[in-house]
Amino acid sequence: MDTGEDASERAKDAARSTRDSPALRRTARIGFAVLGVLHILIGAIAVSVAVGGDARTADQGGAMQQLRQNAIGGLVLLIVALALAALAVWRIADAFLTSGPGGTTRWGRRIKNLGVAAAYLVLAGTAIVYAVGGRTDASQSSQTLSSRILSAPGGGILLTVIGLAVAAIGGGFIVGAITRSFTKELRVPRGTRKAAIEVFGVVGYLGKGVAVVVTGLLFVIASITRDPHKAAGLDAALRDITALPFGPVLLCAVAAGLVAYGVFCIARAWYERM
Repeated sequence: MDTGEDASERAKDAARSTRDSPALRRTARIGFAVLGVLHILIGAIAVSVAVGGDARTADQGGAMQQLRQNAIGGLVLLIVALALAALAVWRIADAFLTSGPGGTTRWGRRIKNLGVAAAYLVLAGTAIVYAVGGRTDASQSSQTLSSRILSAPGGGILLTVIGLAVAAIGGGFIVGAITRSFTKELRVPRGTRKAAIEVFGVVGYLGKGVAVVVTGLLFVIASITRDPHKAAGLDAALRDITALPFGPVLLCAVAAGLVAYGVFCIARAWYERM
């Protein structure tokens, strides 16, 4: 009878085989490029919102709707879904193989990888919905979820915790920009190319971080005001920036950061340590 240790070793061998698969790695790298394109499209829509009140949603759904509008949009989105799913599988396999001297740090990296993989799978599912001609409303989904949470006992506290957790993720991006910790995940030749990628990474992480922080704060505001309509996702977060002093200018700056993050993700397709 196999021991638990034997089962664990077999699971690690399977994860290692999956992670090291050349086909999976190539497809996962395309996934990074796909993430880049989506962020560039979101950034472009956000600029349109800042200068003219664009009616399109400045989120992943709006970006995928843009892709769907060309003649082969359905096929493109199926490729997007496949690439994102491959990237998620690679992250999951890597999570099982994460090692290191610190137990807390090791588990932190595992949880991070699994959380990122879950986000990629959600994006892949969204791409499939758009590929077959459907649509999703991330804002409505966020509002519905917030409404259900608020109606439950202790829901206000839970929604606040969720909002603070999302804001903390955004804060992690900002800290990553300041410390340039993202460079540890890349294998980039020295010189002008490395410097350019680091600039896009810093600007991109800042823009992405601000957008995610504002999204999280909207959940907190929804909890405080008991108004689930306040928690309307990334699109609402970006549009709310325009209500601030010099709002359109600030939104253009955040949009530029999202575009920079997209360019950085495309660079990761070539230089990510995999």
